[in-house]
Amino acid sequence: MTDAYELADAARTEPPLAAGELATLVGFLDYQRATFAWKCAGLSTEQLRARPLLPSPLSLLGLTRHLAEVERGWFRNVLNGEGHPGYWGGREAEFEADGADPEAAFTAWRAECEHARDLVAAAPSLDVLGHYRAPDGKETEYSLRWIITHMIEEYARHNGHADLLREHLDGRTGE
Repeated sequence: MTDAYELADAARTEPPLAAGELATLVGFLDYQRATFAWKCAGLSTEQLRARPLLPSPLSLLGLTRHLAEVERGWFRNVLNGEGHPGYWGGREAEFEADGADPEAAFTAWRAECEHARDLVAAAPSLDVLGHYRAPDGKETEYSLRWIITHMIEEYARHNGHADLLREHLDGRTGE
């Protein structure tokens, strides 16, 4: 890996201004994904691991690992019922960036985004239901529409965190 981590997918495409519901939702989700990649582009491993907002443990690499898990959880496990375990052993571990490998984190994140895109493209409608079974046995159904909307919200929240982290790392700010 080079010293400055570059992400080829850091270029962003604006969501469509006039399109159907699916194209609009997917456009906004992909825009949020690309925004996150843009916030991480050009940083060294040390910068990606850094926690400049102490006492918060947040880092860009920790957020990358978390977003890979979120993509996997909602699309593979809830929507598609695949039942895959997490990459890093639970919520606390996914945010841990000390010693974490950026290449592994970004590879996992990109793979989960691509798999999610494939699942969305294959779905017959936004009304397709996914299922989540809580540890207490209670099952909840989620529509694909809800999952995509939730993912837009998840990325928007974490892109705000990423913006603050990036500004503290090198002064670069968003739009």
